[in-house]
Amino acid sequence: MRILVINPNTTQSMTAKIGEAAASVASSATEIVAVNPADGPPSIEGYFDEVFAIPGIIAEMGKAPAADAYVIACFDDTGLDAARCATEAPVIGIGEAAFHMASLVAGKFSVVTTLARSVPAIEHNLAKYGLASRCAKVRSSEVAVLELERPGSNARHRISQEIARAIREDHAEAIVLGCAGMADLAHSLSEEHGVPVLDGVVCAVTLAESLFKVGLKTSKIGGYAAPRGKRFSGVFASLSPTG
Repeated sequence: MRILVINPNTTQSMTAKIGEAAASVASSATEIVAVNPADGPPSIEGYFDEVFAIPGIIAEMGKAPAADAYVIACFDDTGLDAARCATEAPVIGIGEAAFHMASLVAGKFSVVTTLARSVPAIEHNLAKYGLASRCAKVRSSEVAVLELERPGSNARHRISQEIARAIREDHAEAIVLGCAGMADLAHSLSEEHGVPVLDGVVCAVTLAESLFKVGLKTSKIGGYAAPRGKRFSGVFASLSPTG
């Protein structure tokens, strides 16, 4: 199968990191293609950035209509509902994937994300997915997303400190890393703290492969129905749905 992994921001070094994480768990029969849009924010930190990233996600999907599944590699699950309207193939958000997998290995988990401004969106998603009761707390490490790409940054240390607090204060039994840019940290942080530390990228790829294997596709009845055909104006004309 072929999975298109979309990093919704424009930072190519993060896309490469995400692609490596995805490939590390994909089966030998799965092709991973990691991409990012050319236009949009360099990082997604809150509601405002999300809005400007969604057209790029839909555009990247349009370039690869034959993909067997799509992964949206932003922990806020940016544009996930819109992306599911655009295809019958499974579309997995890394936040939703990580939450579900964490609930299978722990009674309670905490999320350690980047900046505090991202916490409300994550809490909203947990409630939307029906998993808020399984999350002890959503914590911010106050690490900006692009700090994760900067050599010599102390971002990992600050994330590790927040994980320790989550285990001690929240009684968290597992930790979900709340940013795709943390994908390369999960294994070492799990070993350091002695609890499952989940990266959403690998969780999403694994779930995408499972859905493909059992032949499940996105329902086209109700909210995820294909968009009605209409002509968009201006810069969005190329994204006009054909119906």
